[in-house]
Amino acid sequence: MESQETAHCIVCGEATDDGITVVNQFICTSCEQEMVKTDVQDKKYPFFIHRLKRLWMHINA
Repeated sequence: MESQETAHCIVCGEATDDGITVVNQFICTSCEQEMVKTDVQDKKYPFFIHRLKRLWMHINA
């Protein structure tokens, strides 16, 4: 049985082992689901975009 490490979500900062890894950066299931449901007109949309920029910054670092 493989053990999972606890990771910190790049969106909310919470430590959990339930989520996905994108470009070596972790996004928890809760944030992933909220982002998928968020409309581009929603006030939270720019927040998610700002947080997801960490993915591209990590690639170009």
